[in-house]
Amino acid sequence: MLPQHRSAGYWGSLGRSLAAPSAAAPPAPLWVPAGCQGAQGRFAYKLLHDLFANYTSALRPVEDTERALNVTLQVTLSQIIDMDERNQVLTTYLWVRQAWLDAHLAWDKDTYGGIDSIRIPSSYVWRPDIILYNNADDRFGGSMETNVVLRSDGLIMWDSPAITKSSCKVDVSYFPFDGQRCRLTFGSWTYNGNQIDLHNRLDTADLTDFVENVEWEVLGMPATRNVITYGCCSEPYPDVTYTLLLRRRASFYVFNLLLPCIMVSFLAPLGFYLPADSGEKVSLGVTVLLALTVFQLLVAESMPPSESVPLIGKYYIATMTMITASTALTIFIMNIHHCGPGARPVPPWARRLILHHMARLCCVYEVGESCKSPQRVLGERADGGDAVGLGESPGEGEVGAEARGCPRDRCLCHHDGLLRNVGYIAGCFRRHRAAQRRTGEWKKVAKVMDRFFMWVFFLMVFLMSAPSPLCDTRQPPL
Repeated sequence: MLPQHRSAGYWGSLGRSLAAPSAAAPPAPLWVPAGCQGAQGRFAYKLLHDLFANYTSALRPVEDTERALNVTLQVTLSQIIDMDERNQVLTTYLWVRQAWLDAHLAWDKDTYGGIDSIRIPSSYVWRPDIILYNNADDRFGGSMETNVVLRSDGLIMWDSPAITKSSCKVDVSYFPFDGQRCRLTFGSWTYNGNQIDLHNRLDTADLTDFVENVEWEVLGMPATRNVITYGCCSEPYPDVTYTLLLRRRASFYVFNLLLPCIMVSFLAPLGFYLPADSGEKVSLGVTVLLALTVFQLLVAESMPPSESVPLIGKYYIATMTMITASTALTIFIMNIHHCGPGARPVPPWARRLILHHMARLCCVYEVGESCKSPQRVLGERADGGDAVGLGESPGEGEVGAEARGCPRDRCLCHHDGLLRNVGYIAGCFRRHRAAQRRTGEWKKVAKVMDRFFMWVFFLMVFLMSAPSPLCDTRQPPL
């Protein structure tokens, strides 16, 4: 900035240099119309010198220091760069517009060739120290040093882009069908409400130039003005708070976390359908449980550590509990299936409840039977078949009849040893058949229980998984 006593010579020499003709051209007049470009530039230089000759950017530009300076704020949301749920930090790209009236920078535009506005570096003028209160950036970087627009009536408009990192309390209770409310609070750091009166220009942020985010949908960004008295100071401090309303686009998480979990969980009931002799019933349940544990770890890595468990986390825990229960029941049923010949007979209540009613309900039948035909309980069939075996075997009866028909004194040999051997063989045969019947009954009990729990767990998986696609319509209130 040139001193006052040198300004006349500077502006005179500048005007002479701009108006000096070339050697070949005829002399041009010193005066040019106000609309010419050369005259506009000359007046702009003169205006800049006159405005800032005795101006300082260190003091608040008001004529009466007892009056507050009105500052208007308007924010334009350009892009959501990142939402870090784990660290609860929102990174946005904003255009911040501030406007205020500088009483020391007004001029008569007719005196300066009709110049109504000029653009100068923002460092030339006084600027309000409006900052983001909930800033989460470790560098505390402010806005870019852009130019300001200065009008003839002293109105200054300062548009500056800024990449901000703000703290945002993230609630993941409904993840991945959640919505977030992130607040951006702007206010003066040192000037109180008696010195700067901060107002929002519009009731909402400008979203016309917003670049759509692939993960978050912006529902709105209303603005509210607050006047707060802090504990450190007795003066009021106004601020403008913009509340960014976000809703997560859940398609990515549905196809990558939710649907695989649902399909894996439907494999758990099929473990009851596997034959008990295959040896893979327990290993299937353990494999499904490990797969769900991997999905649970993926969700836990992206979520902030908090007391509220996400919705998808609750689904994983419920599914893992169900699979653990199904694996325990599978072990119990396999123990029943492998009951040996020394097991006790099936109790009468179990025979009536499981082998009769539940077998008919689950459509479990033997070879040659149908689920539509009346069931014959193995125990009843065994009681009828033992009518002959309990007394004597068919062979033993015939041998006895023949022995009774043969007089003992006429027989050429003694039959007592033969009858004892035949009776022993018949007894072993009866005991073997009874053991086979008991083993078959216990195997059928295990088969009926397998089929019953298979349908029960299929129903449980369906009931737990069916509401998940509907969660998108039950958004939490924002």
